[in-house]
Amino acid sequence: MRLFTNQKKLFPLFPILDWGSRYNRANFMGDLTAAVIVTIMLIPQSLAYALLAGLPAEVGLYASILPLVAYAVFGTSRVLAVGPVAVVSLMTASALAPLGLESLPAYIAAAAVLALISGAILLAMGALRLGVVANFLSHPVIAGFIAASGLLIAASQLKHILGVSVHGHTLPEILSGLVHHLPEMSFATLLIGTLALGFLVWVRKGMAQTLQNKLGLEPNLAKTIARVGPIFAVIGTTVLAWAFNLPAFGVAVVGTVPTGLPPFGIPMLDWELIPALVGPAVLISVIGYVESVSVAQTLASKRKQRIDPNQELIALGASNVSSALSGGYPVTGGFARSVVNFDAGAETPAAGAFTAIGLLVAAMFLTPMLFFLPKATLAATIIVAVLSLVDLSILKRAWDYSKADFAAVSATILLTLGAGVEVGVASGVGLSLLLYVYKTSRPHVAEVGLVPGGQHFRNIKRHSVIVEPSLVTLRIDESLYFANARRMEDLVLARAHQNTGELRHVILMCSAVNEIDLSALESLEAINQRLKDLGIQLHLSEVKGPVMDRLKRSHFLEELTGRVFLSQYNAFKELRQNDDVAEHVA
Repeated sequence: MRLFTNQKKLFPLFPILDWGSRYNRANFMGDLTAAVIVTIMLIPQSLAYALLAGLPAEVGLYASILPLVAYAVFGTSRVLAVGPVAVVSLMTASALAPLGLESLPAYIAAAAVLALISGAILLAMGALRLGVVANFLSHPVIAGFIAASGLLIAASQLKHILGVSVHGHTLPEILSGLVHHLPEMSFATLLIGTLALGFLVWVRKGMAQTLQNKLGLEPNLAKTIARVGPIFAVIGTTVLAWAFNLPAFGVAVVGTVPTGLPPFGIPMLDWELIPALVGPAVLISVIGYVESVSVAQTLASKRKQRIDPNQELIALGASNVSSALSGGYPVTGGFARSVVNFDAGAETPAAGAFTAIGLLVAAMFLTPMLFFLPKATLAATIIVAVLSLVDLSILKRAWDYSKADFAAVSATILLTLGAGVEVGVASGVGLSLLLYVYKTSRPHVAEVGLVPGGQHFRNIKRHSVIVEPSLVTLRIDESLYFANARRMEDLVLARAHQNTGELRHVILMCSAVNEIDLSALESLEAINQRLKDLGIQLHLSEVKGPVMDRLKRSHFLEELTGRVFLSQYNAFKELRQNDDVAEHVA
């Protein structure tokens, strides 16, 4: 009994003990089927994302093996597939470029150290239960950053389609380099890249429908074949490059990919370079977590399941640490592979572990077959994958709904494209917080009156309500803190000065106030004193329990000239001087 109790206590930290204790044959068959499909999909995808990060192709495979196992042990999502993703790969390249590393081993080690630092940050956040950090980034800003990153990634891969050498991490740099080197374009590379790009677009848009209509395949089977379509592009162009010796015509290929187990061990890097990686690691951790937890929550809701955001921090941290210790680079939960995993019938995180076994087999035995794989094919794979991330309709939606949100989204997109992903994501985070401060610094304060025939109070500018000349009620629709305290003070006093001759009572209706900080308390004290000088009493109504508990710790309630009422209706009923009330028509 004690053993069972101890095991139950470990369930939150090791979810594998929970679902593993109920694992059965049906789960195994579903997980195995999903693993086969995802493995086929991940091989070209992992290679492509490694090249996007500026790393050798095999590093993408290494980053897709142990992280899947780590997530299977610690993760709470049944279908999330962890590994290299486009945005994090681009952020990795941007983080490593300023280091000026000249040797490839040092660059690979720096990528692994970046994953190690990112993993440590995520683990620390998980230990401190900071899963709520995802709520600090506004969805419009994140959508703008991801859309801009998609455009940036697609543009950066055009050099492989054209067969030219271009450097740069911003859109102006990339486009300028492409135009400058356009005369050096390789037509053989352009042909291969265009063929691969066209085929992959057809795979994404029309392959499933064609298989259903022409071959009469079942819809689910047709969709499954379409999802692993990139492997056909890899096989086809690799055979073409080998059969016609395309490298002799200037077509860049992957070349020799080491065969064998991933290199295990702590990555070694010059200690002086590590501080330069901390900032980028923080950004990668936050963006990677937000992307991963969003995917996990979306897919979990479709099966009426739940995930634990704090445990997801632990799982992603462990995944990044395991990636660092096996020659990989930063990873997170990917949308495309997770959706494929979900649709293919994955039942538990064991599907990820089975996928890791498949990728390990590929790393040990199949890599020699990748020698003639054109880099243009991998670039086409990336372009088609990331263009699905580009959704600029967020600009119109933001413009129609909120000009402040539009400004934040626009700034994020422009800064990401013009100054790089690190500046873009940092500005996105900053703008999210500034947007919140701006909105809450201008609280909505409405003068309210009694709705005839009831006990409800509504804005006198919107409804026909009953008002009392000697009494003014102001409803504050925001928590009070340092950023809005002075504005609230000015609004209350300005209203009090409008009819000081007959006004006797001011009631602050606090039903929407969840917090009053010290600055706001000082403003309330100032309001109380100024109204007292005018011969007006200040009252509060509908103050929430936690707010009242804090007010009781101060001297404010002792100095309050009026009273604190449980309900606004009681305050209005007791304070009005007589029955000669007026009806205010909106």
